[in-house]
Amino acid sequence: MAGNDNWINSYLDAILDAGKAAIGGDRPSLLLRERGHFSPARYFVEEVITGYDETDLYKTWLRANAMRSPQERNTRLENMTWRIWNLARKKKEFEKEEACRMLKRQPETEKARADATADMSEDLFEGEKGEDAGDPSVAYGDSTTGSSPKTSSIDKLYIVLISLHGLVRGENMELGRDSDTGGQVKYVVELAKALSSSPGVYRVDLLTRQILAPNFDRSYGEPAELLVSTSGKNSKQERGENSGAYIIRIPFGPKDKYLAKEQLWPFIQEFVDGALSHIVKMSKAIGEEIGFRHPVWPAVIHGHYASAGIAAALLSGSLNLPMAFTGHFLGKDKLEGLLKQGRQTREQINMTYKIMCRIEAEELSLDASEIVIASTRQEIEEQWNLYDGFEVILARKLRARVKRGANCYGRFMPRMVIIPPGVEFGHIIHDFDMDSEEENPNPCPASEDPPIWSQIMRFFTNPRKPMILAVARPYPEKNITTLVKAFGECRPLRELANLTLIMGNREAISKMHNMSAAVLTSVLTLIDEYDLYGQVAYPKHHKHSEVPDIYRLAARTKGAFVNVAYFEQFGVTLIEAAMNGLPIIATKNGAPVEINQVLNNGLLVDPHDQNAIADALYKLLSDKQLWSRCRENGLKNIHQFSWPEHCKNYLSRILTLGPRSPAIGDREEQINTPISRRNHIIVISVDSVSKEDLVRIIRNAIEVIHTQNMSDSTGFVLSTSLTISEIYSLLVPAGMLPTDFDAFICNSGSNIYYPSYSGETPNNSKITFALDQNHQSHIEYRWGGEGLRKYLVKWATSVVERKGRTERQIIFEDPEHSSTYCLAFRVVNPNHVLVFTLGNRGTQRCSPRR
Repeated sequence: MAGNDNWINSYLDAILDAGKAAIGGDRPSLLLRERGHFSPARYFVEEVITGYDETDLYKTWLRANAMRSPQERNTRLENMTWRIWNLARKKKEFEKEEACRMLKRQPETEKARADATADMSEDLFEGEKGEDAGDPSVAYGDSTTGSSPKTSSIDKLYIVLISLHGLVRGENMELGRDSDTGGQVKYVVELAKALSSSPGVYRVDLLTRQILAPNFDRSYGEPAELLVSTSGKNSKQERGENSGAYIIRIPFGPKDKYLAKEQLWPFIQEFVDGALSHIVKMSKAIGEEIGFRHPVWPAVIHGHYASAGIAAALLSGSLNLPMAFTGHFLGKDKLEGLLKQGRQTREQINMTYKIMCRIEAEELSLDASEIVIASTRQEIEEQWNLYDGFEVILARKLRARVKRGANCYGRFMPRMVIIPPGVEFGHIIHDFDMDSEEENPNPCPASEDPPIWSQIMRFFTNPRKPMILAVARPYPEKNITTLVKAFGECRPLRELANLTLIMGNREAISKMHNMSAAVLTSVLTLIDEYDLYGQVAYPKHHKHSEVPDIYRLAARTKGAFVNVAYFEQFGVTLIEAAMNGLPIIATKNGAPVEINQVLNNGLLVDPHDQNAIADALYKLLSDKQLWSRCRENGLKNIHQFSWPEHCKNYLSRILTLGPRSPAIGDREEQINTPISRRNHIIVISVDSVSKEDLVRIIRNAIEVIHTQNMSDSTGFVLSTSLTISEIYSLLVPAGMLPTDFDAFICNSGSNIYYPSYSGETPNNSKITFALDQNHQSHIEYRWGGEGLRKYLVKWATSVVERKGRTERQIIFEDPEHSSTYCLAFRVVNPNHVLVFTLGNRGTQRCSPRR
């Protein structure tokens, strides 16, 4: 049995490790057996090891030794008993040392635990707190504890938001004019206003597209628009001229044409060029005002929707600044929904919505982001979990590691942070007693009623009845036709209430988008089929500023708000309805589930079941006590969805990103090289050939350019895995000078050098090479090179060449040809040459050599 010692020791170690969590527990192992989860290892540790001290174990060992008959004496028992005794002694020693350490660390531990619990609970809706609060398995956001930014870094933040599609302006938003001008436009404008009113924020820029197309208001062509904060806090007293919140419109794409979001993809790089110029210029201008003439760079670049996500990723990479991303309605979720409807094939969907381009953009945005802001847990677990760049189980593991002090987000995946959208509370008006028996919908003189009221009331034969209100654009996924069917086929509901459909603005159905026109035509057909004239209102026009008045009208009639979309990403209209004291009937698919957990102000229904929709509406409107309770709950809990609350959570997350050195400096600090004056650049990258062939290719290219008389307007860049010293040794013996090139990309993309003469003239000076520090700063982000090196060294030792019974390592680390951001390996057998490109920022490459 002597040969089994190692196995016995390993077995006992495994048992002790498995039982550590149970040692000192309050529940006996028999309970585990009764529940059907009996663990022999746990039982052994609890009932055997912890049941004896070392004296008892020693006696057991002596007793076993005394039984020395051939059958009773068991070497394995002897070894195991001795091992148990020895391990138990070590365990007690370890526990004593650990107790001393914990005693010293107790104050710090308690503070960290309290901070972590508080932070964890911030990731949850108030209605979800309870036994899950503080549980790493249910939260995704990173902890805000740890090293906090200095106070000076949070006093004057510059924040950049990007939302490229739709008609974006600060006042009189034309929501519903087209499919691209909806909830997202409203969200980003209000977010910019709210952030600019938050303490510590100096300026917010909302970057979007400049539109100079005919038939569109001139305001969409203005290069800049100051957003007036509703709180009035955005005054420029004691602040610089560049403070506040602005819509900045960047021209890109056809100047005289309005483009739908599906048509923007080819022009995003053009937007990035313009946005980069604006950010650099504005950072310097803010620096002149508050930064002691040092540029004040954005604390974050935040992309909204897939197209803006790509733009934000490019800007973030170019400037070496943190990126945040909000997906709004995700492509994969939309694709699955459209496929389930069965109306279009995958190819048709892609042709219509450019869905594959959108999904790829979302994947890239995930890779580049440090923080992804989601509205609900459902968005994370059921939508983002469909993407390659995010995985729920891994996110929970990372969360647990972060709680132990490991800074691992960003290298594996972004942090998922749940921050519900905010709502402007300036329109809350409670100027009537909802609990009274007053049923007159017009308690004030008619002259004081908002004009939109008369535009709606003119549709009704009996305007005193409770109003069922739906605010949704006429799209199939909004499920308006099912709502009309539910109302039309339920006679008790028709006798009890009226129905108002606010379906955006329109001039004529013939001028609407085909899909919207089809939905609206179906609605009108159903109104005629069920003879709902005098019971359904569907006004053609309304202003954005009149929407709160529409909610108020429905609340005055003791009506209800209804949203029965097949799936709702968030549903800001549900929050707006609650804010105006209006109970809700909402779809059970998507965010309304979590919203109702917080507000508790209505009922959830299956959007495919029109009978369930009708029953829920009738129940809510006919039961006055239920209606009053839902209204009161909504008003009591609505503060959790305020913009100040949203911005407080938002800024606390952004500040954890910390300051970062930008990857672009003042123009005066840039290296002065000929490359900036070139019209054309030829990049030679032919590492796969021999050095002799490489010299010949370089010489031929240079000669061709000289013969074409293009030498002044065309520059050369050599891209190679060689070091700068190897390049010098390659070119000079071949009769070429390094100054024949504008730049050298060396060490497989990890270094960029600019050659120049150190003196005034080439005759009395030597050639020097200036390292591009901006590029170094760029690829340093998320590098993690030491961990990568250890992994690759371990991998290299595992690659062997076998000849008979002998093994020979054939890949070795090559420190001589490695640099800070390039890990080189020497390969003995060329058949095993491999090249790795790692990371999502810059080029991080392991280049095996020779």
